[in-house]
Amino acid sequence: MLFGLAVGLSVAFVIYMKDRGTAVAAKPLARQPASMAAPIDPDPVAAASEPAGNSEPRFSFYSMLPNFEVVVPEEEPDVRRDREAAVIQKPGTYVLQAGSFAELADADRRRAELALLGIESRVQRVTIDDRTWHRVRIGPMSNLDELNRIRSRLKQARVDVLRIRLGD
Repeated sequence: MLFGLAVGLSVAFVIYMKDRGTAVAAKPLARQPASMAAPIDPDPVAAASEPAGNSEPRFSFYSMLPNFEVVVPEEEPDVRRDREAAVIQKPGTYVLQAGSFAELADADRRRAELALLGIESRVQRVTIDDRTWHRVRIGPMSNLDELNRIRSRLKQARVDVLRIRLGD
């Protein structure tokens, strides 16, 4: 009985392998996309030096990118010292900076002065050239009436501020 089982399995295996080989050969191969037709060569210099049937590089950006330099202009926010008494009418979002101090205690003192005037402010910590600064900022505000009202209070209290326009 075991001998018959072994012969039967051997014959089945041979037929399976024979049918599988002809099915794979008869099945048409799907076209590969152009990006998969050739292997990717990360070194375009080595690919160019190899004598291959295709002499042009597969991707042209390897040679194009080093020749281009794109300068992205950094848009500076509109910063002005707020000394003129003119009412702001240009719409946008504004921040008033009431000071920039190296010591946190000085920034807290300015913030307390503003709180006594009824103006809410916050201290922003920034590091510029390995130095830490504490900026006292009011806003952001997009309501021009409120902005002009706060500016007039600051002028009466003789607090110099920078007006920073962030955008529309």
